[in-house]
This record gives sequence, structure tokens and C-alpha cells, in this order.
Amino acid sequence: MITHSSTPQASTDETRSIFTGANISCIAMADIETESTSTEGYATTNILGEWELAIDATNESGPNPNEVLVADYAACFIPAFRVGASKEGFEDIGTVRIEAAADLDEEDDLESIDFDLHVENSLEGAAEDILDRAEDICHVHAALKEELEAEVTIEEEVDF
Repeated sequence: MITHSSTPQASTDETRSIFTGANISCIAMADIETESTSTEGYATTNILGEWELAIDATNESGPNPNEVLVADYAACFIPAFRVGASKEGFEDIGTVRIEAAADLDEEDDLESIDFDLHVENSLEGAAEDILDRAEDICHVHAALKEELEAEVTIEEEVDF
């Protein structure tokens, strides 16, 4: 989608602005670009770089947007947790798995997210410090409104 402005706007760190004039039209390059197309119904095909992801609001041909957001959050949180563990001095914490659960409100908007995070190896009393680091590192966590950030419980020394 390209939005045009009849008057030039200054670009800030938070927004990308488009300048249009009689002979000039330019757009700042975005850090992330995707293309989403729906030919009928409520399903979309989304192109993310070289990857394709099907999302369907009705769950008929793919996961719905809320499911994708929760999975994306968990998929971001696991590597953030691994980096946090590394910064706390752990070289190998083994397999990490998140079992995520989310509740919806009456309008099907996400109301809450809970993570049960399972770690194969012992965190030797550092679980809360690692969790704090992971929350600071995870980009999806940072993007969510505070009341939607996941409540996380950690179980260590889990056999997978």
C-alpha cells in the first residue's frame, strides 16, 4: 500500500513518510516489507521475503491471525530466552519449548497470553534473571501493549 501526501512531511525515527510533488514521488525503504493478498473470502496469502504464509480468519485454510500472533510471540521469545541464558553464563540449556495459551474477549481480540516455558537443563536458580533478559530482548514482547505481554512460568530439567 502506498499512501500519498499532498504536502511534504518530515520523516521521523518512528514513521516513514512519503513526499509527493509535481514531478517527484519517493518513499523511504522499510526495514520489513510483506505482501498480503486475498482473492476471496477471509484467507490471505502472505509473502515475507522468500517465504509464503497462509492465514485465514475462519481457520479453514490456515491458522487465524490471533494464532499466528501467539505463535510468532513464542517463536521470538525462545531465541530471546536462549540469548538471555547465554548472557547469564549458560552455554547449553538444551531444548526449549513454549506451550502458549491465549484468551479472547467478546470481540475475538486477544485478551491474555500465557507461556509455559519448558527447559531441558537446569538454570541453577537463574530462571528469573534469564526471563527478565528475554523480555527485554524479544521484539514481539516489546511491540505488544503491556496488558497483553505473556505471563511466563518456567519448568526446568524437562525430559523431551
